[in-house]
Amino acid sequence: MDNTRAGFVALIGEPNAGKSTLLNQMVGAKVSIVTHKVQTTRARIRGIALEGAAQLVFVDTPGLFRPQRRLDRAMVAAAWSGASDADVVVLMVEAHRGLTEGVEAILDGLKDRAGKQPIALAINKIDRVKSEVLLGLAEKMNAAFPFAETFMISAEKGHGVKHLREWLAGMVPEGPWLYPEDQIADAPLRMIAAEITREKLTLRLHQELPYQLTTETETWEERKDGSVRIDQIVYVIRDGHKGIVLGNKGETIKAVGVLARAELEEFLDRKVHLFLKVKVRPGWLDEAERYSAIGLDFNDGKA
Repeated sequence: MDNTRAGFVALIGEPNAGKSTLLNQMVGAKVSIVTHKVQTTRARIRGIALEGAAQLVFVDTPGLFRPQRRLDRAMVAAAWSGASDADVVVLMVEAHRGLTEGVEAILDGLKDRAGKQPIALAINKIDRVKSEVLLGLAEKMNAAFPFAETFMISAEKGHGVKHLREWLAGMVPEGPWLYPEDQIADAPLRMIAAEITREKLTLRLHQELPYQLTTETETWEERKDGSVRIDQIVYVIRDGHKGIVLGNKGETIKAVGVLARAELEEFLDRKVHLFLKVKVRPGWLDEAERYSAIGLDFNDGKA
């Protein structure tokens, strides 16, 4: 193919701005976990989309927020590092929330990057507000920062997404594609599989617990019949949490396993045998190995 283009696009914004939903819409498949709970995306999952002769490699960064714990700090460092490594940055804000304190803090962080790479504004969830509110927000945001372009989108419904993708395709540098044509993500399958299970746990459990558990794929065994056996461990920090994750007579973990297996089979397009174990590991939030498993740098979490 002549005149190919390829580059990295970082999606940044506050937690829950819709970054993972937009990434999945751009790629046309689910590569990033989406839940209604904030701070769900921990690792910078890369989704890959094609638009004409351009290959767009999306870096879905964790939401930017004021970090409290080591894991939070490592997530925020990963988000800014994803933004600085990218060829183009898209800041996502929620139409109905507007210019919040959190968005102001992100704009401050972006000021150092002005002029280094094109930065676009995507106002998401446009179906939630009237058009005059949208226009007012776009004006206010552009007065606060010199955005290269502003897009009005609904990541969930797909409105405006193609227009944004076409613009991005023209902004990434000319050059050969970075990945094979049929590849849609560059996170290892083991990590995507663990994230799918963690999503199901997050949706099933409530309150603080989801941030104090992590899921890892322990073994991945290809079977002769074309199926795959996946063993995963859910780490929690205390005994009481283990009981919550297991549920009465193991019902909760069983239900999570059924949902995760169904989604894995659809994603991998083959039969999956999924086995989940729950282990108490009080210090996992301070173990470098756990951070590597979810694609974060342990040292970025230093206070």
